[in-house]
Amino acid sequence: MNLVDIGVNLTGKSFKTDRERVVNDAFNAGVSKILITGTTEKNSMEAAELAALREDILFATAGVHPHHASEITGQTTDTLADIARQKQVVAIGECGLDFNRNFSPAKQQLRGFESQLELAVDCQLPVFLHQRDAHDEFLKILSRYRAKLKGGVVHCFTGTRDELLAYLELDMHIGITGWICDERRGKNLQQMVREIPMDRLMIETDAPYLIPRNLKPKPKSTRNEPKYLPHICETVAACMERTTEDVALASTETAHKLFGLE
Repeated sequence: MNLVDIGVNLTGKSFKTDRERVVNDAFNAGVSKILITGTTEKNSMEAAELAALREDILFATAGVHPHHASEITGQTTDTLADIARQKQVVAIGECGLDFNRNFSPAKQQLRGFESQLELAVDCQLPVFLHQRDAHDEFLKILSRYRAKLKGGVVHCFTGTRDELLAYLELDMHIGITGWICDERRGKNLQQMVREIPMDRLMIETDAPYLIPRNLKPKPKSTRNEPKYLPHICETVAACMERTTEDVALASTETAHKLFGLE
């Protein structure tokens, strides 16, 4: 395979001791490109630095996750803009709204989301988006900026059919994770994924989170890794009643096009 994992939290503590091995294992499994997710100013910098070490495989995003919206200062946009100028940085985000856990107040999330959409417009980079229990506000804001945005992906989609159709109506891409491999929580997604056009589909692990529950043999560790992306691709293909090769080719071409990967 020749896959692109559009979302890996490679700067996280769980990868501190073996990042190089994790990247090499992914490459050997057929994952040719990995996007390292930026979720704060600090780890957006770290993501860009890591990506610069392996320009053949690694790329990065620069943004502030809604959980960390309360950490945004008057300098944050300038800092993210500086990071975004680096050639290995291919998107703004992870940004959006999360009213599920509200680790940051809603007002700060809303301001942070809009400021990062404005940055994406200024930089002409696509956006890497997060939404949990905030669809109406999220859609309202995204719709206002959509005409000026280069594009984007609603990462780790687990929402309703109506939400999916609304994002597709805005010509957004949809990121599918190992959630689709979950026999308990993933049933609705297993049905809905076939409604995603092939040129709007992307796949991701969101490692170290959301390890596919149907891996066989079951790994000893519960840490997800990008080397499991081919398994997610196979599951997506089965749900879409397509070949694994078709899904692999389409999702890779789509990721290359949206993020401008070399």
